[in-house]
Amino acid sequence: MTGRRPVMLGIIGDSAAGKSTLTQGLTNLLRAGHVTHVCTDDYHKFDRHERAARGITAIHPECNYLDILELQLERLHYGQPILKPVYEHSTGTLIRPEYVQPREFVIVEGLLGLHTVVMRQFYDVKVFLEPPEDLRRVWKIKRDTTKRGYTAGQVLSELEKREPDSRDYIRPQRRHADIVVQFYPPEGKSAEETNGHLNVRLTLRPTIPHPDMTYLCTGKENTGIRLILGRDSGRPVDILEIDGSVTPEQSAYLEETIWRHLPGVDPIPSNQFGAYQDRGETRHSDPLALTQLLLTYHLLREHGTGEPRLFAPPVAALDRVLTSRSAAGQGEGD
Repeated sequence: MTGRRPVMLGIIGDSAAGKSTLTQGLTNLLRAGHVTHVCTDDYHKFDRHERAARGITAIHPECNYLDILELQLERLHYGQPILKPVYEHSTGTLIRPEYVQPREFVIVEGLLGLHTVVMRQFYDVKVFLEPPEDLRRVWKIKRDTTKRGYTAGQVLSELEKREPDSRDYIRPQRRHADIVVQFYPPEGKSAEETNGHLNVRLTLRPTIPHPDMTYLCTGKENTGIRLILGRDSGRPVDILEIDGSVTPEQSAYLEETIWRHLPGVDPIPSNQFGAYQDRGETRHSDPLALTQLLLTYHLLREHGTGEPRLFAPPVAALDRVLTSRSAAGQGEGD
């Protein structure tokens, strides 16, 4: 790694919300040799059998060494190595710790990565995933029955046990995210009926400067892309919506546009990101690919790779910035 400290991204969400899928695409975009991946779920205090005996869920803060996580996030933030615990999800056991040396980009994903003020100060970009609960349930059953040795009944029972902790500890972290990502099926359809073509809604908060994407909205209706001004928890935000039915031509145009905002990265074929697993089969999602590209843009901006002239404030602040330009002759991002 170079003399500068790593750029740190936090990807937080409930179990089976899509964190690993999003992380894998980002790793492909940034190149694996430049990315260090840390899972906060490795900081469990108890293995699967111990949790059952104690009647505690894996997502409860008391079931995790959050103080150690805070210390190790600080070390990673300053480019220092850590000896990270490792939790083996397939067996539910704690195994030999791993020596981790931070690279240029550190992606931290898991359940409780935004739980404390101390943790939150070390991230450059914070993302929260919030698929609808019925969709997350489907994803969790598929994953845990195929990869983690559970039966469908056991997964449903565990979801019921976890719900109070999800309500109290996981979902409240949403308020601290810079970007909220929600994949969801089109209205009136189930996830199964979409054949994997889910829509995505990206809530872009003005806590970080987002790229100027106003030109992505051509004014034409039904293009599969919508950039609108909205409110989230009473505050103005920009909302970027991408339909799962977006055409290959529309998606390719948007991908090329975003690549032009990433001068430090050589474009790679779109089939190397935007991928997800469905019953052991690899499929491609254009909304997922564009989400991964947008997050890559933010990471490279923090890294200093992007060109400052390409950055603009969120649409939510556009009126104020235009006023500033009139008075001072130039605009500044939030």
